Amino acid sequence: MIKQLETHCRQFLQGLQTSDTAHDIDHIERVVKLATYLCKQEEGNLEVVVPAAWLHDCVSLPKNHPQRRQASSLAANKAVDFLKSIAYPTHYLSEIHHAIEAHSYSADIKPTSLEAKIVQDADRIDALGAIGISRCIQVGASLQRTLYCDVDPMCEARQPDDSQYTIDHFFTKLLNIADTVHTDAAKREAEQRSQFMKAYLAQLSHELEPTR
Repeated sequence: MIKQLETHCRQFLQGLQTSDTAHDIDHIERVVKLATYLCKQEEGNLEVVVPAAWLHDCVSLPKNHPQRRQASSLAANKAVDFLKSIAYPTHYLSEIHHAIEAHSYSADIKPTSLEAKIVQDADRIDALGAIGISRCIQVGASLQRTLYCDVDPMCEARQPDDSQYTIDHFFTKLLNIADTVHTDAAKREAEQRSQFMKAYLAQLSHELEPTR
């Protein structure tokens, strides 16, 4: 059932537009892969986790869109409609809806099931590590934000402002993600990726001020 579902989901998503390259089909497939891994580690229900992971961004709005906070609820509704259209077992739909609705950072909805926690963890972890750095820079460029503040790039004497500077997003959000994941497997992965990002910032700081 899962293999057939994945074929349907991939075909469905190929016909949709994404808000930016950081939320494209590659992002979705990475989240599916990681969510599947976490689900097996935590002994969750793949019949809920896999479709929720595939469809979590089936409605994707830009970060500066006025309805950004509602995107995950819109995606959950659209996902359930799609799953009904392919006759996916109805007894999973409410759990899938919750997992999609709760995955979003901006929606601030607390996940109440193991499966929802797994999907949220997988999506958040994709914002970390080498991929996370690349995605952050992609989004910043699409919003025409300056890469860093030339006066204080590491926010040592100012409050970070990621509406102006892309690197500030590390300090406002990304370096805090490891503290927000739920499952033990996700915590291990998030911590490893966070350490990589800290090393990147240290190298960037060195390159900007090599004599310090």
